[in-house]
Amino acid sequence: MNVQTVWAAYFSATDTTKTVVTQVARALARRCGAPLQTFDFTPPQVRRTPKSFGPGDLVVFGTPVYAGRVPNLLIKYVASIQGAGALAVPIVCYGNRNYDDALMELCRTLEAGGFHTLSAGAFACQHAFSQTQAAGRPDISDRTIARSFAYQTAEKLFALSALEELGPAAVRGNDPVGPYYTPRDRHGNPINILKVTPKTSDACSECGLCAEECPLGSIDPEDPKVMAGPCMKCNRCVRLCPEGAKYFDDPNYLYHKTELEEQFSFPRKEPELFL
Repeated sequence: MNVQTVWAAYFSATDTTKTVVTQVARALARRCGAPLQTFDFTPPQVRRTPKSFGPGDLVVFGTPVYAGRVPNLLIKYVASIQGAGALAVPIVCYGNRNYDDALMELCRTLEAGGFHTLSAGAFACQHAFSQTQAAGRPDISDRTIARSFAYQTAEKLFALSALEELGPAAVRGNDPVGPYYTPRDRHGNPINILKVTPKTSDACSECGLCAEECPLGSIDPEDPKVMAGPCMKCNRCVRLCPEGAKYFDDPNYLYHKTELEEQFSFPRKEPELFL
């Protein structure tokens, strides 16, 4: 089958999903002899207009995993993207706990939008909350596996004579998808951190970088201490702040972060590939 353009499409607040998707897409473009284009829908202004693809496009499409699902603040935009017969390679990146139903959700959402899912993958990456959980991932091993996955995907593509031969990618997960993962305290009671937002210390120089880079456009550019919208806890502002002025101090958030680090830092989760 003829591929005219390979796309690296991703939402990536801390660049881990971007790294995995780009590795796969670059190797696929090389193997298919097609140009590589990038569609980064992390900035909120990009998501104001639905994106359309079409026949001849092969889209490596990546999102992070939040609470075992595609982020609830992102899924509606993903559903608005039109495949119109394009091929897709869905990829989810998670923080070494579990991706639960996120890959199934992403696959089914893309298929409902007119994509044909060719293969799929789930990669453990450094957790957005943590400096230690799956630290440094995707690492050299992950990137090597990503390239190998791309070559296997290309071979599957070359063996197809028509799209009719291609069924939905068979991935792990529930269909329909299950509920979001619920963090719990030491007594087993649910912890709700949905409304938790980052704080800003006096070290803030009001440079405006956090407001400019917030994937939801929720930080007030006139006053970085003010959250003008929801927070998805992606930690982009925390990691990018040149003064180290952004931080979380909510007790439930910090307990959940510590719980994740203690329970899910090991053993190392290797990429799961579905061809």
